[in-house]
Amino acid sequence: MARAAGVLMAVSALPSAYGIGAFDKEAYRFVDFLEAAGQTYWQILPLNPPNHHKSFDSPYQSFSAFAGSPYYISLDALIQEGVLTQEEVDAVDFGSDPEHVDYEKIYTRRFPLLRKAYERSHIAENGDYQRFIAENSWWLDDYALFMALKSFFQDAEWPDWPEDISKHWGYAIDYYNQLLYFDIEFHKYTQFKFFQQWNALKSYANARHIQIIGDIPIYVSFDSADVWAHSQLFQLNEHNRQSAVAGCPPDAFSAEGQIWGTPLYRWEKHKEDQFGWWMARLWMNFQQCDLLRIDHFRGLDEYFSIPAGEIALHGHWEKGPGMALFHQMWQNMGYKPVIVEDLGFMTDSVRQMVRETGFPNMKVLQFGFDEQDVGASNDYLVHNIPEHCVVYPGTHDNDPINGWFAGLSEGEQRLVREYFGAEKQAKGKMHEVFVRAGLMCRAETCVILIQDHLGLGHEARINDPSFLPNNWHWRLNGKYLTEELQGQIFELTRKYGRLNWDSETVQAGRWAQR
Repeated sequence: MARAAGVLMAVSALPSAYGIGAFDKEAYRFVDFLEAAGQTYWQILPLNPPNHHKSFDSPYQSFSAFAGSPYYISLDALIQEGVLTQEEVDAVDFGSDPEHVDYEKIYTRRFPLLRKAYERSHIAENGDYQRFIAENSWWLDDYALFMALKSFFQDAEWPDWPEDISKHWGYAIDYYNQLLYFDIEFHKYTQFKFFQQWNALKSYANARHIQIIGDIPIYVSFDSADVWAHSQLFQLNEHNRQSAVAGCPPDAFSAEGQIWGTPLYRWEKHKEDQFGWWMARLWMNFQQCDLLRIDHFRGLDEYFSIPAGEIALHGHWEKGPGMALFHQMWQNMGYKPVIVEDLGFMTDSVRQMVRETGFPNMKVLQFGFDEQDVGASNDYLVHNIPEHCVVYPGTHDNDPINGWFAGLSEGEQRLVREYFGAEKQAKGKMHEVFVRAGLMCRAETCVILIQDHLGLGHEARINDPSFLPNNWHWRLNGKYLTEELQGQIFELTRKYGRLNWDSETVQAGRWAQR
């Protein structure tokens, strides 16, 4: 593979006039920015509809592993279609902070607007819509009914619904499909608009040499259409509650371990079906993205099982599907480009599985300084990083470099400075050291948080896995995407041999002229 560079930024973090990033003109401007900056990749976070919480909506806890988030539907596009007016949209308070997502306002105020758009759309007469719902009925029917039922039963979790529908019995499905027909059609409409707009944005990016790196969470949310409709594939008890939940033992992110609360798979059931649900999920994600990062890859070798109601320290490891899942994927789909998220506690069997797949894994430069010994044994130090990997100064789960460095002790800061020979580098400029180190190292691919290109600090952290409140709120203020920054990124990318096309005419400023 050729040396390449990319930027990591969630769609939710794009600048927007309506409270959260979306598939609107700012997304297209960001693609133009990446192209003019000589980038090859835009890495995003999962696009699925997040479970709603008043404090945060995590893209890794979703109502569906197949659906797209209605948050990202461009309201400007709906105005142009004539199904919403500018006055209606402007009258809604989505939050006034351009660097913060207010999920409670987004959840309670965006959906009424989308409902108006649906009611005015005459969507039933649209041939593209009819093809969409026919081609996607295998997941869309369950998702749309699930979301309609969530509203009908006042957001109760699906095991608390009446027994006939909570157990997905056929006659109950027929009954509620008739009772909630227009609510179901509304949710199908939002999925049609999501995929219509996302496919257009992805095509635009691909035409400008930008490939999308998607992200697939290894687990799905308990309160989801997936677990409700396919309960036999998950570790549930006789009351359809989790008997054990996913998490991880203490690691670099949390000294106490983590409890994710997501249900574990009954892998023996998946194997009986030749991993049919997983194959459908992977196929769906590859339709949306050019490459796919599989989150918590090590959980496919061994997964950490925590008894329901217990703390993470009481968990234990169990065997996952291993290479059988990927042998099935290659048989069904042929080779597909995957990035392995193999961070955390590693074992010889995980390392062997990474080698057998042949997929590049991740190296995070921050992790090179978790120990006092910065020597030959640390896989994350720049001098130990091999070619066949993807290197990150930090990921969406890390503090931006300047925030991370400011939180280190004086001794730890000295260790970092001595390793890089950066004794005179200003504390607020350490991001420059790590960005250069990532771009100049041997790794085929280097992906950098937009926050680290900007030199932002702790205030711009998007997720802290050990601290749930206030996660996923950060947004990029559009004023930061300057022509000067674009030129700086381009020059660094060129200097370290990561340009993959003739970018000279692009670099002249097509983005700035939009």
